[in-house]
Amino acid sequence: MSIRADKVSSVIKKSLSRPISEIAEEKNAGLVTITSVRLSRDLSVAKIYVSIYGGKTTPAAFINVLEAKAGYIRSILGRSIRTRKTPEIRFFLDDTLDQMDKIQDLLDSVKKTEQTEENNDAE
Repeated sequence: MSIRADKVSSVIKKSLSRPISEIAEEKNAGLVTITSVRLSRDLSVAKIYVSIYGGKTTPAAFINVLEAKAGYIRSILGRSIRTRKTPEIRFFLDDTLDQMDKIQDLLDSVKKTEQTEENNDAE
């Protein structure tokens, strides 16, 4: 990404953190964090990745809520960034931490299996 795209991504992340958190609170979605913002080369599309923990709303349902409120969120964004056009926004679930937890669980189970095998060989 270019330096300009990095700066715009940073501004988008800062500008939308509060409104998205407020929507999450309203929908009982738990802790919602913008993990990254990726812009197209021409800065016309912003892909916003969010992580969601806890709450009564499923992550997929909350992404749908964000998509439904994209026009409202984009209007907030338009007031906070200085570009010719406000980027179109799309929301995606960032499940990196969930994947890391699964990998850690797999590694732990392999370690336990190895320890059990070592204990059986020692007897």
